[in-house]
Amino acid sequence: MPIMSRKGTETRQRILDRAEAMILERGYAGTSLDAVIKSLGLTKGAFFHHFDSKHDLARHLIQRFSDNGISLFREIQARAARLSDDPLQQLLIIIGLYSELFDSMTEPYPGCLLAAYVYELQLFDDDLKPIINAEFLLTRKELSALIGRISRQYPPRADFDPIALADMFQSTFEGAFVLSKSLKEPQVIVQQLALYRTLIETLFAPANGRRAA
Repeated sequence: MPIMSRKGTETRQRILDRAEAMILERGYAGTSLDAVIKSLGLTKGAFFHHFDSKHDLARHLIQRFSDNGISLFREIQARAARLSDDPLQQLLIIIGLYSELFDSMTEPYPGCLLAAYVYELQLFDDDLKPIINAEFLLTRKELSALIGRISRQYPPRADFDPIALADMFQSTFEGAFVLSKSLKEPQVIVQQLALYRTLIETLFAPANGRRAA
């Protein structure tokens, strides 16, 4: 790769990384282009070489964050499928693998960029909404389907909506992110995931204490 091309890629990455950190700290409305540019020691010309506007930067940030989230989910989902053919075990593995990602954190998680944008949707055009919702809808679809397979093999001990239970996986994260950041307690995320796991295990535990084949 040519040196200029590599430098251009590095500069673009620096802009995205810095802007994401500032938006998570200050919100989109509270993060000006001038502040991002100044914090990086760039000229406005250098910034506009990579992004047409603040809205263009926002779109690329959301797309990157969403793509990374989807890739992570697909990777964890595939790993769980390789480790077990049992749908219940697959879901428990998924929860466990996500827990591992946050277990070593010593600082509060900075937050979810998707949520940060949802709080300020009035500032954006409708073109960002499908990008924001892509990861949410994919996770809902895949986990509710997996929960449906679990229910057929392990009759649940209470009535529930598979979609709502799948959404709870995501809302557990989002709520834990807020608590972790506000209370400055990084362990909150893992603790909440552990409770979600307990709920799953309890919901599908057979009355006689023995698992169905």
